[in-house]
Amino acid sequence: MPPASIRIASGQGFWGDRLDAPVEQVRRGPIDYLVLDYLAEVTMSILEKQRSRDPSQGYARDFVPLTGKIFPDLVERGIRVVANAGGVNIEGCRDAVLEQARAAGLGGRARVGAVRGDDILERLPDLIEQGHELANMETGEPLASVLDRVEAANAYIGAAPIVEALRRDAHVVVTGRSTDTALTYGPMMHAFGWSPDEYDKIASGIVAGHINECGAQASGGNCLVRWREVPDLVDVGYPIIEAAADGSFVVTKHAGTGGIISPAVIKEQLLYEMGDPRSYITPDAVADFTTIELAAAGPDRVRVSGVRGAPPTPTLKVSISYHAGWKAAGTLVYAWPDAVDKARAADRLLRERLDRLGIALDAVRTEFVGWNSAHGHLAGPPPEDLPEVQLRVAVRSSQRRPVEEFGREIAPLILSGPPTVTGFAGGRPRPQQIVAYWPALIDRDAIESQLRVDVTEA
Repeated sequence: MPPASIRIASGQGFWGDRLDAPVEQVRRGPIDYLVLDYLAEVTMSILEKQRSRDPSQGYARDFVPLTGKIFPDLVERGIRVVANAGGVNIEGCRDAVLEQARAAGLGGRARVGAVRGDDILERLPDLIEQGHELANMETGEPLASVLDRVEAANAYIGAAPIVEALRRDAHVVVTGRSTDTALTYGPMMHAFGWSPDEYDKIASGIVAGHINECGAQASGGNCLVRWREVPDLVDVGYPIIEAAADGSFVVTKHAGTGGIISPAVIKEQLLYEMGDPRSYITPDAVADFTTIELAAAGPDRVRVSGVRGAPPTPTLKVSISYHAGWKAAGTLVYAWPDAVDKARAADRLLRERLDRLGIALDAVRTEFVGWNSAHGHLAGPPPEDLPEVQLRVAVRSSQRRPVEEFGREIAPLILSGPPTVTGFAGGRPRPQQIVAYWPALIDRDAIESQLRVDVTEA
């Protein structure tokens, strides 16, 4: 018999979020599921670099000691964890989590599920050979043009393998590039037994996942609405979805925690990373965000209902990252009076110096942080009494050497440029590899036929 409702708690909005948030979600009130979103597009390439240097790495390392802390709670209270912490090394993450369970005395009692098949880096040549162009969604360029520079390639996968792992009683489900929202609607599909063609219910779950995926951003963090009045962000409570079998749900948080859950705050989160609100595409359904109905349902409670959905598309999105040259950025701070004039003069001097030395760069970008770096020409002329401004010059080249040469030319401005300069203690800027993003689509059969789910007992 399906439950009348379930509580799905968000514990991480990105890799680097509060380490104690998942622990507090488990221990400060009742929940049934804890979902942890660690992955952004750039995170996959970072993890791939880590794995290339050490084959045992390539996953969100913070996740492993966390499971060691909460595993006894999970087993005792029947809480399930779904996390895309596996990155590009699902097996490595799974094995490390299993070791944490054994160390906690849960050998023979704890189970960890692993979802594999989203990582297609090694399959790319064969896929291209089979006719999958993986054309860049923004330029139309086929992936073959940069194939020798690709560092990571992962397909966004849906909820089916998560549902399978939960059906096989995994306490912890580790995925790779699972769609962020599937971490939340996967447990809803499992708990309520939704079929894959119940698109309205799944669409409602997608909205719940969109609210959960950014952690405290849905409970008052990084919120523009009356931001001064958001209470106690020091102890901000992360969002919890109280979902019903018909797909409707209430957004709330644990009693006694800080932050705020209100219709205005939830509306702001719903607009996050929004393209066409009528067509929010996931691997399992397309949600129409214009059908969402919101209503206050008590203190720190917002009811969400009425969401309509449609069948999924025949393709899945693929996130690819590739090496696209080198970059560096240097900064200097100029103080009042005439702070902006001094920074502009320093920028001119630097550019003329680079030209005189024949240092050819593909791009040079200058920003004046504190005046117009965020708003550009909309900032208007600089205030006459601006106390200080930071000159930030960033460069890009396909070659490392000119970027290194740029790094040697910005520091001399300290003594040979305009006066009242400070903020140079960081030394010469160092070249960094540019990791570029290549979004593409692929026929879903090419991915879903390769997905595998393993559930292992500690």
